[in-house]
Amino acid sequence: MEKTEVTVRPFGLRDKIGYMLGDCANDFTFMLSAIFMMKFYTDVMGVPAAVIGLMMMLAKVVDAFTDVFMGQICDRSQPTAKGKFLPWIRRFMGPVALASVLLYAVWLKNAPLAVKIVWMFATYILWGSVCYTGINIPYGSMASVISPEPKDRTSLSTFRSLGATVAATGIGTVLPMVVFYKNEAGQTVISGERMLGAAIVCSIIAVIAYSLCYTLTTERVRLPKIQSKFSLGIFAKTIVSSRALVGIIIAALLLVLCQGTLTGMNNYIFPNYFGSRAGISIATMLASCMIVFMSTFVGRISTFVGKKGVTVAGALIGAASMFSAFFVRTHSIPVWCCFYVFGYVGLACFNLLCWAMITDVIDDMEVKNGERNDGAVYSVYSFSRKLGQAASSGLTGFLLGLAGYTQTTAFDDAVVNKIYTIATVAPAISFSLLALALIFLYPLTKQKVRENARILKEKRG
Repeated sequence: MEKTEVTVRPFGLRDKIGYMLGDCANDFTFMLSAIFMMKFYTDVMGVPAAVIGLMMMLAKVVDAFTDVFMGQICDRSQPTAKGKFLPWIRRFMGPVALASVLLYAVWLKNAPLAVKIVWMFATYILWGSVCYTGINIPYGSMASVISPEPKDRTSLSTFRSLGATVAATGIGTVLPMVVFYKNEAGQTVISGERMLGAAIVCSIIAVIAYSLCYTLTTERVRLPKIQSKFSLGIFAKTIVSSRALVGIIIAALLLVLCQGTLTGMNNYIFPNYFGSRAGISIATMLASCMIVFMSTFVGRISTFVGKKGVTVAGALIGAASMFSAFFVRTHSIPVWCCFYVFGYVGLACFNLLCWAMITDVIDDMEVKNGERNDGAVYSVYSFSRKLGQAASSGLTGFLLGLAGYTQTTAFDDAVVNKIYTIATVAPAISFSLLALALIFLYPLTKQKVRENARILKEKRG
């Protein structure tokens, strides 16, 4: 596919900050759901954890269609003065913010269980499968058109991860101190009314950040509208034939499974096992500091050993840390936080580089197939991450149900000890599988990435 580059200001810090704010906005609704939604519906709304997990998994069946559909819309849309992808951010930033608020319908807490389940499923589909997809697919696809240079894309990947870290830090450190409180029995529980207020504030912040992303970033590589008729069969064949895409999809699924089980269990292990709400804030802050610290050198290390080498090493460190936490079985919050932070090294290595890795995959597919489909490829990658989110939520819900966790048994000794086991073993196994997937399935070494970049530069003159 022919591409033309427009004469605009050079790529620089403004683009990095703008792109960072885009993922910051994404995660002010996404991380709110990932961290608090299951806790809200189990403890406030009284919905069984297994039902919530099943609902999240079923929602991803819908995502399988909406993600690919949105990717096709992006690729086949007519470019505007702002490009092909940026306009969609402005179109969907209001709807995604409103849909996020509707998820936390505390006014229905006394309604029949069936009504609460239907509302939960409908609003989760509206938020995640429609509105979030409508803004996240074009946002992610945008990275490859902000700059054609691999080093610029690596910096965008790093800044994107920093944006997510800012949102996750704010939500993970501030909100636990706001939405949790001590009840009359001295137990740490969550407030539904405070949760709704937090969702409103997070949605307002998200809209502001989306607006700044739209204003600050520039699409330099202009992609023309794709005219050829879409064929699902040909598209599926293209995906399966790309070992790089298959490898990154499986790795992303496992990475999100690691993240979901590692961070998602914080709302259970700290209030129920350790009896502390402050522990959630402390662990989140320490993990965020680790990501910021690693962002200063991970990109540079990857130029020497490659992105694949860095992510494999991180996954092995994460697995070793969480297996160690399982065998030690500590009751000390500081000791647990040490294991948690080193576990987060595995997440940080992948999250800081994965967005640059997907652009490497898009380049590799263009070299092999002669055609570039940024939106379509990113939509498949995005779906794999959502599938991982669903799998982690489903697995967490299933394991909590298996452990006997309900509103009435939440603080029983047998249940809280099983919570500790889930919080350590599930991410440890996920990290191990992630390392194996990257080693044996993902083929893009440092040398291959550089060779693809050289070929594409020659192609574009």
